[in-house]
Amino acid sequence: MVNAEAMAGLQRDLREEALRLGFASAGFARAAGHELQARRLEQWLGEGAHGSMGWMETRRAHRATPQGLWPEARSVIALGMSYAPLTDPLALHGVSEKARISVYAQGRDYHDVVKRALKALARWLIARAPESELKVFVDTAPVMEKPLGEAAGLGWQGKHTNLVSTTHGSWLFLGSIYSTLEFEPDPPHHDRCGSCQACQLACPTDAFSAPYKLDARRCISYLTIEHSGPVPEVFRAALGNRIYGCDDCLAVCPWNKFASTAQAHAKFLPREELVAPDLASLLDLDDTAFRMMFSGSPIKRIGRNRFVRNCLYAAGNSGSAALLPQVGRLRGDPDPVVADAAAWAAARLRACP
Repeated sequence: MVNAEAMAGLQRDLREEALRLGFASAGFARAAGHELQARRLEQWLGEGAHGSMGWMETRRAHRATPQGLWPEARSVIALGMSYAPLTDPLALHGVSEKARISVYAQGRDYHDVVKRALKALARWLIARAPESELKVFVDTAPVMEKPLGEAAGLGWQGKHTNLVSTTHGSWLFLGSIYSTLEFEPDPPHHDRCGSCQACQLACPTDAFSAPYKLDARRCISYLTIEHSGPVPEVFRAALGNRIYGCDDCLAVCPWNKFASTAQAHAKFLPREELVAPDLASLLDLDDTAFRMMFSGSPIKRIGRNRFVRNCLYAAGNSGSAALLPQVGRLRGDPDPVVADAAAWAAARLRACP
């Protein structure tokens, strides 16, 4: 049994080690409880707001609380890694010949970077407390990172449903470690959104049915990344030139003015070719070229077909007749979703004055 003084020292040293490993913030929460979040999850799933993300529903019991996933867990170590952008994420709005890629996907795949740091921190903790057990997670298991981050004091879930920090704004990648050790929990963070509606008003597709409630079926990030079929026509024009994700609700958050790019992890610095890529060059990607271009990027996981589908919607919104030959060739693409997007884009471009 580790005494209270030793546990306090371990907890203090763990925070310091987390910062040394590249995390921007670390906090602690109990693994038990979280009933309110479990009820909110059930309501959200009951409304069908998760769209086609079936894994949210099939592992709902594991996702609802940390002990639902691992009954032996006693504490959650919540960790945040900053990816504060160097430039304005909205700078390409209306620049039709350029494609917009969410800032989080312009650098290295955050799954790899965060997990590597989590594993290093886990090894450190096991060396200090070999009698303990732990599990590490980063967005690949049924873990509710955002409410756990709020419970551990990293920030609060804002009206856009993402975590907001008074220090790092809306630019935190989240990871967690479940541990059998009983750490002293940090106080949960209070909501600091106040009367602000900036994120709600910024959404191009009205994806927020109410503050703090996101309908994924209307969200551009969901539609361009998670949704595999044709994007409903009612949303295609609203995609604009966004081909992977959307930063609008995050970028307008007033708390971002406190986010320091100096604290952003170096591996999240954008690759030059992904900051403002020419839409025309992306339309010609075959599977091999797509895989080469997006090696080490989170974009690779959606595959060439879904990516080119998104680029075709952007082409249709561009108003550039110069793209018609490329769009026309893709009307014969073997993938029916790509062919459908090409037909839509071609019709839009022909209708341009």
